This record gives sequence, structure tokens and C-alpha cells, in this order.
Amino acid sequence: MKHGEYGATAFFGQHAFNGAAPKSIALPFRAPALPLEEVVDPTGAGDSFAGGFFGYLASQPEVTLQTFKHAMFYGGVMGSFAVQRFGTEQMQSLTREEIDQRFALFRELSHLD
Repeated sequence: MKHGEYGATAFFGQHAFNGAAPKSIALPFRAPALPLEEVVDPTGAGDSFAGGFFGYLASQPEVTLQTFKHAMFYGGVMGSFAVQRFGTEQMQSLTREEIDQRFALFRELSHLD
């Protein structure tokens, strides 16, 4: 579930990731949103989240609980870039290095690993 400026939550049930989740309950994982000083335009943030999320999953050799969690953070990273300018302005000049730097910052702030 996406929560906009509040991040996203995934629920892992009994059959998730070959039994990696508890058998009796749905285990939630909460990925916060990356805090920004200023939001210029929230249009497209959800689509950018989805692009970052699914793009990361597609780049991985296998989907595990850990890669799924990382994908949620990459989604948050891409959503954070989207809201910093109008439309697709920010995305047009974005580099992989900038994405990875922001992911590293996000990872450090949230203690992902």
C-alpha cells in the first residue's frame, strides 16, 4: 500500500518468499518516505514510486524478502525525485549515480539493513 508522503507498507503472508514470513500472521514491512525540505509538485510521485519499485525488482536475479524491501526503498527514492520539480523535469537529467547516492542516504537514515 502506498501512503504518499508517509511511505508505503507491504504485508507478507504465509506463502511469501518460500516461507520466509511467519505462518500464522501477515507480517507488515513499513518503508518511510524520504524527508525533503521542499515539495514542488506531487504529480507523478506514485507512478515514479511504482517505476522504481518494479524496475529494481526486474533488475534482480531473484525476488527475495530482502530484494522486495529494497525495491520499496528504491520506489521511495524515485518518488522523492519526482516531487522536486514540475512534471518530468527532474527525471530527464537524473543519473544512476544520483539514484544510488540517494538510496544510500535513505538506507542510512532508516537503518534498512
